[in-house]
Amino acid sequence: ETYKVDLIGGDTTSSTKGILISVTAIGKSKKEDIVYRDGAKETDLIVVSGDLGAAYLGLQVLEREKQVFQVNPNNQPDLDAYTYLIERQLKPEARKDIPQLLKELDVKPTAMIDISDGLSSEIIHICSQSKVGCKIYEDKIPLDPQVIATCEEFDIDSTMVALSGGEDYELLFTVSIDDYDKIKANPNLTVIGHITEKNQGLNLVTRAGQELELKAQGWNALKG
Repeated sequence: ETYKVDLIGGDTTSSTKGILISVTAIGKSKKEDIVYRDGAKETDLIVVSGDLGAAYLGLQVLEREKQVFQVNPNNQPDLDAYTYLIERQLKPEARKDIPQLLKELDVKPTAMIDISDGLSSEIIHICSQSKVGCKIYEDKIPLDPQVIATCEEFDIDSTMVALSGGEDYELLFTVSIDDYDKIKANPNLTVIGHITEKNQGLNLVTRAGQELELKAQGWNALKG
């Protein structure tokens, strides 16, 4: 009901491996409304909806509590401090509100992808198909306070979590620099970088101003 999806058909057979679920999703849209991955241009801004890294940390919290439970089944976990993280892991929601928001702002993205495999992997897809480079700024990546606090607790780097965690299902897209004034004050959107020429490569600019090469599973810390 939420996503206006009809669940039809079924392929029921026996299995020796437990439950196997095969899904094919089919949809349609007006051609003029579709945004592909190959339209990013030099000087375009890189924008992300929401915040990143929470789903990955939610999984880490659940894995930790599972280990505690296996040692002591009578132990009752106190998960109040991790409510947002756990919900992002267990109840992900597609950002179907963002297309309507962009329409109201009169902004048409030049390229777009959802963040299922982590920020770095997704921006690499856009840059590869658009034949461009990029710069993402570490201090611009949106992080929820629970993410920051839990990263400190687990001694995990929050930037690594945002870049490689995945399963956030936020939208990553590029827009013309001319649209900056339309989106700059919107609380749902964050400008995290910009598109460059292909020969400049794909880079993360750290808080210290160092440029590190982005990799699909994080970045290469040995190159800067």
